[in-house]
Amino acid sequence: MGIWTATGKTTTLIKTQAVQSFRFSWFPVLLGAGFSVAFILQVTNDPEVLKSKEENNKNKWPDINLLPHTTEGDLIRYGRELIVNTAAYFGPKGKVAAITNGMNCQNCHVMAGLKPFGNSFSAVASTYPRYRDRSGRVESIEFRINDCLERSLNGKIIDSNSNEMKAMVAYLIWVGKDVKKGEKPAGSGITEIPYLSRAADPAKGKSVFESKCVRCHGSNGEGVMLVDSNGYMYPPLWGDKSYNVSAGLYRLSRLAPFIKYNMPFDLAQSSPELSDENAWDVAAFISSQARPDKKFSQDWPKMETKPPDYPFGPYADRFTEQQHKFGPFIPIKAEIEKIKSGIK
Repeated sequence: MGIWTATGKTTTLIKTQAVQSFRFSWFPVLLGAGFSVAFILQVTNDPEVLKSKEENNKNKWPDINLLPHTTEGDLIRYGRELIVNTAAYFGPKGKVAAITNGMNCQNCHVMAGLKPFGNSFSAVASTYPRYRDRSGRVESIEFRINDCLERSLNGKIIDSNSNEMKAMVAYLIWVGKDVKKGEKPAGSGITEIPYLSRAADPAKGKSVFESKCVRCHGSNGEGVMLVDSNGYMYPPLWGDKSYNVSAGLYRLSRLAPFIKYNMPFDLAQSSPELSDENAWDVAAFISSQARPDKKFSQDWPKMETKPPDYPFGPYADRFTEQQHKFGPFIPIKAEIEKIKSGIK
């Protein structure tokens, strides 16, 4: 899901990386003059998008092309390359190690983690280390990266002292270097959208998928591999090569807003193409499909901290796994809040 285009003066190295990034994106399309005009003219009344645009006008995110050719600069560039073309280094034919499913970090962190509302990295440096309920511990950036490798890339962890880990950490810190400690810029990470008053409907979502998503991801959500089979042109949304059931995007409250603000990629650049209902429903359809069943017994050590849409029991509340997966989530959230207040 991560098309990006370099701007300004670009070195030969960056041009090469641009071509590689383009090949490994979610929706590689040629962005011609017609699309550029549509991008400029398209408007939105979405308050979150407007807030993000206003803030991003103030915050100029760092430009990879301005990095000096120093040891530190080269490390940051390598970190970005690993985010964009992860499969080339850690996929089934990886240059460093064959330990992941062949997807790229950029599949879930659009434009190498720079796009607002595209699971942006802009708040990583300012908020980590941080405590997370899922692990029940304070996590470092290294821990979080390995978490993604095990879950979203359905793979294995790498050495926290390896050059590759140091490079990715350096890149993430560089992305957020101008964000004050403790602050989260608008559009960072995944922005929540309101819960539906009903359960998300996989059947309705299938109709949305067939009309909006099949053209890139295929009728079976299998994606399209590159000719050299060293990664995906369009990544799989389910199946044994996709993210596993412990990945964040398996939860509907994570996947639905990601879809709303980024999909279809060539139509959702400046304004959401899908309604909240469509996003929830298509997320339900995608998450109802088979994928690697990899679970971590240490997740959510305190049951009352499990999110309303976490689909695996046991729970501190009285609701079923079915309702925790598809909703409606509003009554679950209300009961969890009561339970937490009683514990306090």
